[in-house]
Amino acid sequence: MRSEVVARDGAPLGLKIAAAAGLAFLHLPILLIFVYAFTTEEKSYQWPPPGLTLKWFAVTWNRPDVWAALQLSLKVASIATLVAMVLGTLCAAAVSRSRFFGRETVSLLVILPIALPGVVTGIALRSAFSLADIPFSTWTIVLGHATFCVVIVYNNAVARFRRTSGSLIEASMDLGATYFQTLRFVILPNIATALVVGGMLAFALSFDEVIVTTFTSGQQQTLPIWMLEELVRPRQRPVTNVVAMVVVLVTLLPILGAYYLTRGTDTVAGQGK
Repeated sequence: MRSEVVARDGAPLGLKIAAAAGLAFLHLPILLIFVYAFTTEEKSYQWPPPGLTLKWFAVTWNRPDVWAALQLSLKVASIATLVAMVLGTLCAAAVSRSRFFGRETVSLLVILPIALPGVVTGIALRSAFSLADIPFSTWTIVLGHATFCVVIVYNNAVARFRRTSGSLIEASMDLGATYFQTLRFVILPNIATALVVGGMLAFALSFDEVIVTTFTSGQQQTLPIWMLEELVRPRQRPVTNVVAMVVVLVTLLPILGAYYLTRGTDTVAGQGK
């Protein structure tokens, strides 16, 4: 009876205020970026803005350095995501479906890069590239991003593999299906949403990565690195805010997509059988 009363009345007022304050603390700075993208003031951040204009969107559109940085970020994030999806899925399949000596150690080593500070990972990668005499290029950035993108895909895939009953695979093989047919018609349909979600989150994480990119990019500039340089030596401050708004939107869409794709996936075919 008491639980019904609590459920009917909802959360206490104090809890609602605390939640609203927490959300405001998290999102008001982002809203300020959006506002300053429209300001008429070019050299400083005045509040309230002296005026609003769409001028900076046209200026940003005509800046070739912005397009070059955006192109590089999209290219790196796409390749790193593909590499992560392949390696993360294969590693998740091996860890969840096989028993071998050192399995937990392998799992720990896969997860370790995302637990380490980005500075440590960046220094380690830079040292490795220097020792191997590998020149900095797009591929060195991709390798750096793949180290933590693999973890995102691995975590999603291994959780789904563990929730998918092995009896489905055994039944498929017993009925005469080949390994490829079992993969196509049994395994992939059960893990597809986990892979898509992992890929989306990995793309978002790669797209706005700064620390590891700083150590692996050489003279190249991804969009976050370009923004950092513009904040230090600004030419047109509102352009940086316009680009920041684009980054927020580009990273927000995959996260929202991942959220909606994972809704209703609490049960998996064959789970618990």
